[in-house]
Amino acid sequence: HDELKFNMGPENGTAVTEFILEGFSGLDQRLQLLLSLVFLIIYLTTVVANTTIIFLAYADHRLQTPMYFFIGNLAFLEIWFTSATSIKLVVILGSGRRTISLSSCFAQSYFYFALGCTEFVLLVVMSFDRYVAICQPLCYATIMKPQLCINLVVAAWVTGFTLLSYRLGILSQLTFCGSNKIHHFFCDNSPLFKMSCSDTSLLWKIDSVFLSFVILGSLCITLAFYMCILFCILHLPAASGRKKAFTTCSSHLTTLAIAYGSCVVLYACPSEYVSLETNRIVALLNTVLYPFLNPFIYSLRNKTVILALNEAIAHTTAQL
Repeated sequence: HDELKFNMGPENGTAVTEFILEGFSGLDQRLQLLLSLVFLIIYLTTVVANTTIIFLAYADHRLQTPMYFFIGNLAFLEIWFTSATSIKLVVILGSGRRTISLSSCFAQSYFYFALGCTEFVLLVVMSFDRYVAICQPLCYATIMKPQLCINLVVAAWVTGFTLLSYRLGILSQLTFCGSNKIHHFFCDNSPLFKMSCSDTSLLWKIDSVFLSFVILGSLCITLAFYMCILFCILHLPAASGRKKAFTTCSSHLTTLAIAYGSCVVLYACPSEYVSLETNRIVALLNTVLYPFLNPFIYSLRNKTVILALNEAIAHTTAQL
């Protein structure tokens, strides 16, 4: 079933046209089925929670603020980001169907990194929004006008997908003429580069420098905003206001630690020195755990969101 598929090329001899994703294939079959069920539940919960946030941010006038406009966009992005890898992961563990075509593999890799880059830009935008709200509250409505919010979100999406278009150029330069087994659960850059029979030394450097710039650059800007926020919180007159702001910021920083921590390990250091085993485990934090936690930390613990959700459920129940 999972045999090597190839065609004859004039220069490459045999060129691989299909890959086999070997991620977690060494686990017991029953454990794989259990993990498949667990990841499916996490994936469905992530999609439902993020969809709920999008609906509430659109339907409830109390949530039609710049903050929830950005959170709604982040929720929309998270649905696609986790779908890019989680669906295939569940299929691999549940059914054992591990094959993926060359074009699908490259598309998965592109969307994973493009959506990831877009998310980092969105996180910078959201930290700026919180900075203005806490440190410049009297000017918040003047600064965060609807048109600016729309422009910032559009800029984030365009930046992420445009900047990462270079990956399509890099991937198109790779040839695969040996083993077609990828020791990962999705088409990450490290296993693809290691499998290629092309000279990838320059590609490693380009990819590592660019991803490091995106990850560390956005991290520095985000942390700078949060440091300013922390400074402003310490000077708040009311202790209750300080506690509320600290609680909100600490939960945000928890998700940022998972997102940036996993990406720094995977991409901000020379990728050829990261083992594929480490790559797989850390990638689960980035592709499964982080999207799962985000809606709960950013929105579903908020009293206004909970009230809006309860009212929506009550309204729906009454109509039924």
